[in-house]
Amino acid sequence: MSASADSAALVLAQATRGAGVPLRELLLVMLTAAVVTFFATGGVRLLATKFGAVAVPRDRDVHKTPIPRMGGVGIFAGMVAALLFAQQLPALARGFEYGARDIPAALVSGAVIVLVGVIDDRWGLDALTKFVGQVTAAGILVLLGVSWWVIYFPFGGGTITLDPLQAGLVTIAVTVVMVNAMNFVDGLDGLAAGMGLIAALAICVYSVGLLREQGGDVSVYPPALLAAALAGACLGFLPHNFQPARIFMGDSGSMLIGLMLATISTSASGKIGRNAYGIKDVLGLLTPLLLVGAVMFIPILDLLLAIVRRTRAGVSPFSPDKMHLHHRLLQIGHSHRRVVLLIYLWVGVLAFGAVGPSLIDRRIVVLLVAGGLVFALVVTAVPSLRQHDDQPG
Repeated sequence: MSASADSAALVLAQATRGAGVPLRELLLVMLTAAVVTFFATGGVRLLATKFGAVAVPRDRDVHKTPIPRMGGVGIFAGMVAALLFAQQLPALARGFEYGARDIPAALVSGAVIVLVGVIDDRWGLDALTKFVGQVTAAGILVLLGVSWWVIYFPFGGGTITLDPLQAGLVTIAVTVVMVNAMNFVDGLDGLAAGMGLIAALAICVYSVGLLREQGGDVSVYPPALLAAALAGACLGFLPHNFQPARIFMGDSGSMLIGLMLATISTSASGKIGRNAYGIKDVLGLLTPLLLVGAVMFIPILDLLLAIVRRTRAGVSPFSPDKMHLHHRLLQIGHSHRRVVLLIYLWVGVLAFGAVGPSLIDRRIVVLLVAGGLVFALVVTAVPSLRQHDDQPG
């Protein structure tokens, strides 16, 4: 994943050259989150083992030996350390001034979701209790002022300004969906952490572009800072979690990543939403949601398919099974690592499709994304094609 981080840094440099954006400082924040998470996760691994937060293999699991979880604590520690470090950098400290609420709201709600996840990692929680915890964490975001205030309405044109109740309900709904999407997809070593890294890098690219367009407006700093910290934390966790994993992130990690992605997109939208007057502003307002929808297409599709599949079977939509997309890829002949890399590829292509038009000509982006999707489809289908060729005629 270091190559991905280097590529993202190059893209960011090209997007911000000469724009006065504190790119080096954001990269330092990302590096700090990665280093702190890497070392903190080692301690969390020992703590989780003594605490009894260990994943014992079940029929639907891929791993065969007990592995400690609760890795979300290390990810959260890395994010907190990186944001505290950012507050000490003159070029970024302005983002914490002028009553900025987004970062404190993200940290408080993140602490709540990590606590819920730790309890689930250690003792287990039923679906309803976990759902209540997710709604609580999302509600904290709303109470602390992070909400979707304006939504573009495609039929009839223009935007819809939401009242506080509507804004809160929309924000909670978006956040809970994102949290559960990441939670559902966390089934293979390195999968959720890698997807979180790709998503956070893509959103960071968008946030930096927004920062440049706004002329360095301090109100636009929070989403860029949060995205950089989350990307670094996911990067620092991957060496511990990539197959063969030495620790799982558990629900404390997967729900935290989903919550932070939702928070970042909501924060970025709010920087445009209150001033959305023209078509350019409307398109800018849509970009965070479209971006998150693109990079999270795989887990959200998996979530929807799981709900439909389990409902048709007459069981709870939250009951576990072994029919997720990553399970299906394993069944057709891909190895564990190849499945993870394939999903990275799909999500990476979608992420580039979302942020690409802000960097290069849209027609080139369409061609590259189309080529990437064809390549990903062919690579994904190779085992099935080989099995078909091997069958006797």
